[in-house]
Amino acid sequence: MKTIKEKKERALGTRFFLKAERCNSPKCVMVRRPYRPGVHGQKRHKISDYGRQLQEKQKIQITYGLTNRQMRNSFKRYSDKAVLVLERRLDRVVFLLGFAASPRIARQFISHGHILVNDRKVTIASYLVNIGDVITIRPQSKSLIIFEGLQAKLKKQSPPAWLKLDPVKIKGECLAKPQGDDINLPFDINLVVQFYSR
Repeated sequence: MKTIKEKKERALGTRFFLKAERCNSPKCVMVRRPYRPGVHGQKRHKISDYGRQLQEKQKIQITYGLTNRQMRNSFKRYSDKAVLVLERRLDRVVFLLGFAASPRIARQFISHGHILVNDRKVTIASYLVNIGDVITIRPQSKSLIIFEGLQAKLKKQSPPAWLKLDPVKIKGECLAKPQGDDINLPFDINLVVQFYSR
């Protein structure tokens, strides 16, 4: 079944891994139909400068699961450093550590109370992780089906250098703040800064 988010992936020509394991399989919509949705999807489209800025903004918005207001506030406050701050969101960190198969699932885990930061339950996906923070799964949640086989999956996980993962204890720690070199995402931050500086 096609979803609005899958259509957005095709429209932007970028894979966002919104459907977890499905996005790494031949069933992925970007593998089956790697062109824009709609009757004229396979035709070439000329995009204006504003259109490119808008596309890059939408890529960031989908990657981090932000609303228009959250996007605007982040870029007004942090400008070109906004993505470095967004990388520290708890939902992003839970995904990068491998506790969740996609950012969307990470947000669900947090809102349902499965994630602890420094042994305290945090249910706000936008919580900013700081240096020294330890992220774990609530002990009562570890026996749930959604976390079945997680320990084995984490042994294959390679988080970025600013995060430390202990796959045996299913524990992650923030060692530093992310730097520009740590972020390898499919968008041009400068175009988004231009979009919000209009």
